[in-house]
Amino acid sequence: MAQGRGSAVALGLALLCLLIHSEIAESATYTVGDSRGWTFNTVNWPRGKRFRAGDVLVFKYSRSAHNVVAVNAAAYNRCLTPRGSRVFRSGNDRITLARGTNYFICNFPGHCQAGMKIAVTAV
Repeated sequence: MAQGRGSAVALGLALLCLLIHSEIAESATYTVGDSRGWTFNTVNWPRGKRFRAGDVLVFKYSRSAHNVVAVNAAAYNRCLTPRGSRVFRSGNDRITLARGTNYFICNFPGHCQAGMKIAVTAV
């Protein structure tokens, strides 16, 4: 009788691993701005795309000219960088989307105001 219970637990763990693996396997990778990369006037880039939590955004840009800052909605709307914001500077940043709306700006002077920002909603 105990052996049957053990088999059920093993089967349950196997199914859980399969579900976790299939969720990871379904994630997609998007290059922000497509062939232009992370640059000015990318604010409309997410339109028409369907993003899921776990998808990866790749921000490609010149490290000497831009950066990527993950911010909240208020900072996004005002083009501000709150204390403690995560700042990416590699020029080839890979950021995994969380469920909900994810906000990103470039905080080089004037860049966010010139449309170098995106809000991406992941379901």
